[in-house]
This record gives sequence, structure tokens and C-alpha cells, in this order.
Amino acid sequence: MKHHFTLLLFAFLCAPFLGLSQSATLRGIILDDANLPIANVNIKAGTVGTTTNENGFYELKIPINTEVTVEFTHLSFKRVVAKFNLKNGQELEFNPVMKLNIEQIATVIINGNQRQSVEGVTTISPAILRTIKGAQPGIENILKTLPGVNVSNELSTQYSVRGGNFDENLVYVNDIEVYRPFLVRSGQQEGLSFVNTDLVQNVDFSAGGFQAKYGDKLSSVLDITYKTPVKFALNADLSLLGGSLSAEAVSKDSKLSGIIGLRYRDNSLVLNSLETEGIVKPVFADAQTYLTYKISDKFHLNFLGNISVNKYNFQP
Repeated sequence: MKHHFTLLLFAFLCAPFLGLSQSATLRGIILDDANLPIANVNIKAGTVGTTTNENGFYELKIPINTEVTVEFTHLSFKRVVAKFNLKNGQELEFNPVMKLNIEQIATVIINGNQRQSVEGVTTISPAILRTIKGAQPGIENILKTLPGVNVSNELSTQYSVRGGNFDENLVYVNDIEVYRPFLVRSGQQEGLSFVNTDLVQNVDFSAGGFQAKYGDKLSSVLDITYKTPVKFALNADLSLLGGSLSAEAVSKDSKLSGIIGLRYRDNSLVLNSLETEGIVKPVFADAQTYLTYKISDKFHLNFLGNISVNKYNFQP
């Protein structure tokens, strides 16, 4: 009986050591394509796992006498999966090479609408220009709402800034200075605004403190950028006082592009409703185009053309 008790006690004491030895060891160094060690690689085999150190070294205890799937994962590398079937106490060195996880995507086109703001320059959205209506629609309807800008009346396309004269305002269209002649009577015989809002892409207005490149005018600068077409488009607008039509197109090789705008205006409905004796029939029409030919990426030829017809008939 004493011998049986001694054997049971010996078996009980040796059981933990026997259990600890029922495993195999998998170790190695994980490298990339340049044979450099990879740190922080996650290694998982069922319910057990580990990670590589800064030298890419790892050591993992796995079950014996069964097929074990070991998975190596890292955010920057493709996953590696390997299967092992080791015996009790066996040690195996496994040095996998992980490849960078690079995913190729199609061409990405980024369109930015936000422009860098410059102190003293007011940027006007083209969408606002096309929504505000008036007896004489145009960019002047927006300008007269800005601080320091005065307009003689709602039929006038002329404006003054900070007490300056009407001829002290610069107007640029795609870096081309526009010289506006004065017509006979301000507010009645001026015709349409030179700026065709259907062709506008961006408008910057400065009421002083503008850059020297704009010239020597004293009051303000109205810098207008017309559209650069990327595809064919057509736009039409019709009202009781007139209408407008604009089109834009680009050639197949994208070297030649152009926009054209036609406008017609008849203010007789407005003027004949005033307390003025006689029949007034002012009719204004114009056609405007902007063409661009790309000789190279750095050299372009631009053409800005405008023709207008202003008729002011008055029968007392």
C-alpha cells in the first residue's frame, strides 16, 4: 500500500511538467522584400498568438500532432498563412517574407472650388449673379450692395467707388483690360453691361488696395474670369424684357475651346410705365465670344470679341 501511495504522489508531482512538454515551438524572423526585419507583426495560431519584436523575431508555442494554421498579419503588408504539423518538443525555424500591400486604383481627379482668399478682395459666386434679377440685370446689381459702391439708378451699368468718378474703375476679363465708352445719357442709353453673366466662372472685386499689375486706376478693380469649356453645353434664359443664349464647346483634341453668348434687352415695358410723356423704346443686343487655342501647355492664344447694337427710340 505504501508503494502505491508513493507512485501516485510521484505521478501527481510530475503531471504539470509532463503537460508543459506537450507542445512544439515555432520561431523565426519576419522580413520584407528588402530583407529588413518587420516589427509588430501579429502572429495567431488558434487561441494563442504573439507579435514580433523590433528585430522582427518571434517565438510561438503551438499544439502537437495536429495541423495548425498560423497567420501572419500587418497593416502595411499582405497576409501570410502557413500550416504546420509538429511533434512533441519539436522546434522549427520559419522565416516568412511579407510583401507590401499596395493597391492600384484608377486615376483620381480632384476638382477644387475653394479659392484662396485675399485681403481686400471680394469673390462673387457666378450662381449669385444669375439668380439676382433687376430692371438692368448684371454684375452691377451685386456691386451696388457692397460697401463703398454707388450706382446712379437701377437702369445704370455705371458705378462709382468711395466717391470716385465713374471712369476710375478697371474691368478685366481673363487678364484683358476692357475699355468701356460712355454713351449719351447715363441710366437710359447705356445698353447692356459688358459682362455676360452666363459666361462667367469667377468674379473678384477690390475697392482699393489692389495689386500694381492692374494699372493706375484709383477706385476699384473688377477682375472677371470667363469659363474654360470641358464639354459641350447650352444655356437659355427668357423673360418679358428679353433673353439670352450661351453655348460652350471644346474640340476633340482639346486644343481649341470657346464660349459664345447672345443677349437681347428691351426696357420699353419699364420706361413706358414711368410718368414720362411719349413712347420710349430702348432696344439693346450684343454678342460676345471668348476663344482659346492651346499651342502648348505653357503657351495659349486667347481672343475676346464683343459686338453690340444699342437703339434708343423716343417719340414725344
